[in-house]
Amino acid sequence: MPVTRDIAATYWGPGKVMRRLLALGPREDRALAILMAGCVLVFISQWPVLAREAHLEGEDLNPKLGASLMAWVLIAPLLLYGLAALTHLAARVLGGKGSFFSARLALFWSFLAASPLMLLNGLVGGFIGPGPQLQIVGFLWLAVFLWFWIRGLMVAEGSPE
Repeated sequence: MPVTRDIAATYWGPGKVMRRLLALGPREDRALAILMAGCVLVFISQWPVLAREAHLEGEDLNPKLGASLMAWVLIAPLLLYGLAALTHLAARVLGGKGSFFSARLALFWSFLAASPLMLLNGLVGGFIGPGPQLQIVGFLWLAVFLWFWIRGLMVAEGSPE
């Protein structure tokens, strides 16, 4: 199934999509591609916010874009790999039966699947700016991401329905 359909399907049934992704077998290249796609989309979501900041502060946009690129495409993937390992170890202590790969896939897929809301968050931050609207969209992204991640981790660690 195409990635866009899987993202849409995740909003209706994150466990079902995670089971389908895990059934494809442990392929680290696929997990890395999912992670990098999510990180690139978050980087893109920052463009309107950074453009607004640069305009309001009278600064050049390029250094801000460069810093955001480095943060989201070089550093964030490393941190997310570490977070996935920690969650797998915590799940193992609680009786999880999954693998490091399945925990990574659950986190990485959740991050990518929630990226449309992160893009919306960037648009709100860029066009409206700080305020309750940005907080609402940011909270919505966080809630959806956590829902996808927890549900995906339950499937990845072999939790019963």
